[in-house]
Amino acid sequence: MAEAVDRKELTRLVTDVYAQVAQEPGAGYHFEVGRGVAAKLGYPDELLDKVPQRAVDSFAGVGYYFDLAALQPGQSVLDLGSGSGMDSFMAAVQVGPTGVVVGVDITPEQLENANQLRSEAFSNVSFQHAQIDALPFEDNSFDVAISNGVLNLLPDKAKGFAEIARVLKPGGKLALADIVTEKQLIEGIVCDATLWASCIGGAMQEGRYKSAIEDAGMRVVTVRENPQYQFLSESAQEASGEFGVKSVSLLAEKR
Repeated sequence: MAEAVDRKELTRLVTDVYAQVAQEPGAGYHFEVGRGVAAKLGYPDELLDKVPQRAVDSFAGVGYYFDLAALQPGQSVLDLGSGSGMDSFMAAVQVGPTGVVVGVDITPEQLENANQLRSEAFSNVSFQHAQIDALPFEDNSFDVAISNGVLNLLPDKAKGFAEIARVLKPGGKLALADIVTEKQLIEGIVCDATLWASCIGGAMQEGRYKSAIEDAGMRVVTVRENPQYQFLSESAQEASGEFGVKSVSLLAEKR
């Protein structure tokens, strides 16, 4: 399936979509954006109120997972596909000034937003351009990796999960929300780069998704569905209904 879509075209479309989200969060997409969907997914107001609101406005995640991550003061956190930084800033609040948060993303406009929103209150947060399947970090660098609605965009998910496992410390956690399917997607959807960019075309069958995590050297601890997450466009809803495209939150630990 990884070869079924042109990777350069996929990268271009993904960056185009999320560049627009960064610059025009209210423009209208296949998916919901902003504080309303964050609150619907379970993000508490007390956390939403502690981070820059422009980052909240550009939030395009698919679930809530911070309760699974159970971040502790002093931990090091890697945010995979950090966007305009909402989850990175939330992680920084939870790990405190003795902790550190690094966000990585491939969209320059999102990274520009995130860096502009950093302040003295978030001096323990940094952002950099990096691919999830080629992370520029040493082995065993982070206590926790987090991600929201991003790993489904990777053409080679096995390589991405292997990279995540590599940079996690032994016993480290991966806490994420992502899009998976109940049934295997047909080729016509998998080959549609626009549906990949909308978090559908690249969605992996749930059992295979969990196996990819396990094969990378992590143990899946918890999986829960997020039925409150819904796609907006007709084409996205049709694919969702036919193939059981859905949001899940997941916790895994590095063995």
